Amino acid sequence: MSAQLDNLPEFRPMRAADLDRVMQIEPNLYTHPWTRGNFDDSLTAGYSCWVVECGGNLAGYGVLMIGVREAHLLNLSVAAAWQRRGFGRMLLGHFVNVARGSDAAQMFLEVRPSNLAARRLYVEFGFREITVRRGYYPSGRGREDAILMGIGL
Repeated sequence: MSAQLDNLPEFRPMRAADLDRVMQIEPNLYTHPWTRGNFDDSLTAGYSCWVVECGGNLAGYGVLMIGVREAHLLNLSVAAAWQRRGFGRMLLGHFVNVARGSDAAQMFLEVRPSNLAARRLYVEFGFREITVRRGYYPSGRGREDAILMGIGL
């Protein structure tokens, strides 16, 4: 197989065996990261948990909770070394397709107001601001609001 084909992004369901690598990334991205237990609970609950690998490296991952006719993106993360290469866009597109394939009519997510890059990406995909959840996220200065965004599928 060619080196180019070996470096194509590959999406696959997250497994418990991936959590060591996920936990090497997550604390480096967030001041208040998800715990291993959060990911383990998501896998146990049957949430739609995915990773994207490139050349054998874990480039990103995410967690989507699917309910009756709606989906909620709980986590979308790209390892620092893989940021600004389109992996966030690819992951988001993947999760939108998973939600559509699950017969969800809507998809929701929360984002920090300070996360301008993520907010731009979500708007480009067609997500719209619905409301603000006051004090939703822990932060170094107490609590930070979250913007609840949604898209019709």
